[in-house]
Amino acid sequence: MSAFGTVSTTACPCGNEAAYAACCEPLHLGVREARTAEELMRSRFAAYVRRDERYLMRTWHPRTRPAQMRLDGTPSWLRLTVLATADGRDDDRTGEVEFQAFHEGGTLYERSRFVRRAGHWVYVDGDLLD
Repeated sequence: MSAFGTVSTTACPCGNEAAYAACCEPLHLGVREARTAEELMRSRFAAYVRRDERYLMRTWHPRTRPAQMRLDGTPSWLRLTVLATADGRDDDRTGEVEFQAFHEGGTLYERSRFVRRAGHWVYVDGDLLD
């Protein structure tokens, strides 16, 4: 169910084949937490696409997150390709996800770091790659 009480069949922006309502929407709504670092990274990409600042702030480590976030004027994100993962599974404490995020003006190529904090995956930071 979407936030408006109807089932969405729109494809999830994270790149998985599932509909948004069955993929990232439950994470965005707080119905469930990401099980892996990759799932969190994908849900954060979908949140950028949907301009969900609250979810992005909630899933950002408090040590590294900005005081506030404004997505006005940020690129229109088009698609995501996950290239590699290191750790970040159910029983890990840390994880990394290397990805390319495509937008109207080009491509963001990054290796992001995640940690499990109080039982929940959170984004820490990332290195931009060439």
